[in-house]
Amino acid sequence: MATKVQFYLDENVPLAVAEQLQRRGVTAVTVRDLGLLGDSDPNHLHRANREGWVFCTHDTDFVDMAMAGEVHAGIVFGQQHRHGIGDWVRFLALIAAVYTPEDMHNRIEYL
Repeated sequence: MATKVQFYLDENVPLAVAEQLQRRGVTAVTVRDLGLLGDSDPNHLHRANREGWVFCTHDTDFVDMAMAGEVHAGIVFGQQHRHGIGDWVRFLALIAAVYTPEDMHNRIEYL
């Protein structure tokens, strides 16, 4: 498992979030980077878990899956109409600085 928290951003989180995190030395991949636009929610969450990536989303379906017992490497949820690029970057950079992947396992953080 990775020693630092790494992020997997779904297709609704702005690409600029990943770009800004990468400039700060934080690993962040997007659904678009992986060529997986339109893949199913369960596939995204399973892939993120398998790779040890914290899943970042605006979609409540992922929170629902986690609350139903789906194992995950961590989820960060933000409301699309409330949280801009800067909010996401600051919050995810803080998570990467403070938490380990083990801390984030099956944890949900709300932006």
